[in-house]
Amino acid sequence: MRDLAPYAVDDGASRGRVVPEPRPKARSEFQRDRDRIVHSTAFRRLEYKTQVFVNHEGDLFRTRLTHSIEVAQIARSIARALNLNDDLTEAIALAHDLGHTPFGHAGQDALNECMQAHGGFEHNLQSLRIVDRLEERYGAFDGLNLMFETREGILKHCSPAKARELGELGRRFIEGRRPSLEAQICNLADEIAYNNHDVDDGLRSGLLTLEQLEGVSLFARHAAEADAEFPNISGRRRVHETIRRMIGALVTDLLAESGRRIAAAAPQTLAEVRAAPALIAFTDTMQAENRALKGFLREHLYQHYQVLRMTSKARRIIHDLFGAFVGDPRLLPPQYQEMAATGSVERATADYIAGMTDRYSMKEHRRLFSVGEL
Repeated sequence: MRDLAPYAVDDGASRGRVVPEPRPKARSEFQRDRDRIVHSTAFRRLEYKTQVFVNHEGDLFRTRLTHSIEVAQIARSIARALNLNDDLTEAIALAHDLGHTPFGHAGQDALNECMQAHGGFEHNLQSLRIVDRLEERYGAFDGLNLMFETREGILKHCSPAKARELGELGRRFIEGRRPSLEAQICNLADEIAYNNHDVDDGLRSGLLTLEQLEGVSLFARHAAEADAEFPNISGRRRVHETIRRMIGALVTDLLAESGRRIAAAAPQTLAEVRAAPALIAFTDTMQAENRALKGFLREHLYQHYQVLRMTSKARRIIHDLFGAFVGDPRLLPPQYQEMAATGSVERATADYIAGMTDRYSMKEHRRLFSVGEL
């Protein structure tokens, strides 16, 4: 194993697993975490959960699965360049979206509305719930029994009230401390991946145009560079060449600014990283350009009338399913009926709905509300 920076996470000095296990023989602890995540049911379901476009709308748009793989590739490269623990970084990146509902953010918002009087719903907390409890793969424990630092990295957001319920894992949100640099990398790698790939999917769908994107400085600058180097390319090749350069520029900027901040803070231990301000960041100039791109996507893609039509349907599906199952828990599959009987019917219903893929939730809706469907 290569030598890591003194402030990187070392699996030999980890806070470990909730249920102690013998150390793996031929891989690191965080490689074991990665493998457990990849083999989980929740990870496989990401293939049919979408980013922006619903699964049946086309075969070439990003899903949560392809997005997670893209985030892991970007994050691992950054971690390796900064001499951090790339195995941990990869594990966090692959797990960060496990708790997402069907229908992207529209599904999460709808399920949160349904759960407002019952503790709410937040996909980061649901990801943690999946790896801590809901996966059923091992005889010795519920969930995946991941390392503390992997679980910490999955939990990107958390309210103080929820943090108090999580004990040691939630303490940093109460005390205002940062997670590991590996977790900080995953947060920004996620942003790099979804912004740029939503541009790609938006263009592929026809909801965005190249003319519109020429008004976005980050895109326009790299499109001009691509045209200067390859004056004869056009169409999809030109789009891919531009997006490739955008991702490269964001990663290069992130590495330079993060390296500068780490050198200025000069942490010697992981504890010093946790006490410092965020050390993984873009320059102010790149952050402004990135923010402008996000604003463009929000206005022209996420609020496009065709996207809003589908998200409106998605919200109705989630609300209808939730009402039906809470109203009569006997409609739930036996596993979730048991969870409802021994705990909260609302939380059991949320677990069931959150685990659905786009197409399965639509099928389940037809079964419950359409005459002639079984």
